[in-house]
Amino acid sequence: MNQQQPSVAVIIDLVGSRRQPDRAGAQQQLVDALAQVNSAVKAEQPLAPTIGDESQGVYADVPSALLATLLVRLVVSEPLDCRFGIGVGRSQSVGESDYGPMQDGPAWWSARDAIVEAKRREGGKHKLLRSWYSVAEGELSGSPQVPDPDLTNAYLMSRDQLVSDMNDRSRRLLLGLLKGRTQVQLAEQEHISQSAVSQNLQRSGAFAVLGGVELLGAKVAR
Repeated sequence: MNQQQPSVAVIIDLVGSRRQPDRAGAQQQLVDALAQVNSAVKAEQPLAPTIGDESQGVYADVPSALLATLLVRLVVSEPLDCRFGIGVGRSQSVGESDYGPMQDGPAWWSARDAIVEAKRREGGKHKLLRSWYSVAEGELSGSPQVPDPDLTNAYLMSRDQLVSDMNDRSRRLLLGLLKGRTQVQLAEQEHISQSAVSQNLQRSGAFAVLGGVELLGAKVAR
């Protein structure tokens, strides 16, 4: 008999994947990005492709899931981008498939609802939104382990706006900061001056995104 456990499910899909001229190359880039994120953020079920353009993973807490989704966006390069549904609830294993563990339950239903909502909002006023968070009914019991959906989604709206406006260099610099690299090291990596790195980080909003991650208490493994 399967024992249900509270978990944070994450569903990922590629934005505009059908418009990619090299779909196989896009898929491989995503696979490589997921591998990098899995090495940086501990997961109960590492992120992995499932069927079509979709990938899934499971985390023990919301801050880890939020950090992982941020890192995926920073690792993939333009014109690729990803959309995320993050759901909190109970889940259970219902078997194995060629794609890995098969799971079901409110965490997954919530994650599915969340990614549908993210896509719906993209079609309206929030063109640059890529993430949404949902909590299964009955799971929001005032526990600090289950952040409030409205507050969390307000954070995601702001975070996604900043990241969506970043070019590839700005994303690489933010990723470097999250990995603990100094501005001098980042300048050497990009073959630019330390002053140019500092200006880029200030202008792109990278310090604001970094500050949000620090307040969440999530950390990148180094």
